Amino acid sequence: MPAKKTWLILLVFALGAGYAHAQVRKSVKSAKFRVPQVSRSKARIMCPIFETSEYPYQGIGVKMGDPFALTYKFYPNKNWAFAADAGKAASGLYNKYYRNLYNTYLPDTLGDSKTLTYLAHKAKTDWFFQAKFLYQWDISKVSKGLQLYTGLGWQWRSTTLTYDYLYREEVNGVELESRFGKFDRNRFTHGPVAVLGFEYSYFTIPISAFIEVEWFTDTLLDPGYQRFQGGVGLRYVF
Repeated sequence: MPAKKTWLILLVFALGAGYAHAQVRKSVKSAKFRVPQVSRSKARIMCPIFETSEYPYQGIGVKMGDPFALTYKFYPNKNWAFAADAGKAASGLYNKYYRNLYNTYLPDTLGDSKTLTYLAHKAKTDWFFQAKFLYQWDISKVSKGLQLYTGLGWQWRSTTLTYDYLYREEVNGVELESRFGKFDRNRFTHGPVAVLGFEYSYFTIPISAFIEVEWFTDTLLDPGYQRFQGGVGLRYVF
């Protein structure tokens, strides 16, 4: 009798162990995979862009500000880069300048009895393109992934302005004619541009963020005219 009880107890334990094993057993598919063991120090790994051994890089993205543009950047090595931007100038920032240009478009043969009084203007188009050569410094001691850059380039601008005016003709104080009118003027000019900026690339995706200030001077239509420009943007780096 004691022997039968002993065998019965062993059988119950054997069946219980088998059932428990069946409950935690992995499927055939999941058994092929192993959970990676990542140390705490490696749990946060930044995107490995701008590695010295991986140049050249390229970047394409959007710049917001003056101007709003599509931007491309080529990085042949860690110090030198080439950038090209194409887009639309922030025309609202140039209202005063475009307003002052009105008098330069008036005809010389208008006569004393005739006047064209300015009413309003609008920049119908205000496109630009610029190319810049840049030199970069790694300033990761200030902040990880941060670079300082400066450079020189050239900017081309194409603008179409529409002016509304009031035409009047008077003789001896008597008004002979009064009417509204408008005219368009196309402007194409160019000049050098200097740039100073920061680029930041310490992200978990291949993206770089930048902020830059530019200085432009006109050398064609309005020699001596100077203007600060700039903006912020993002580029996808590949």
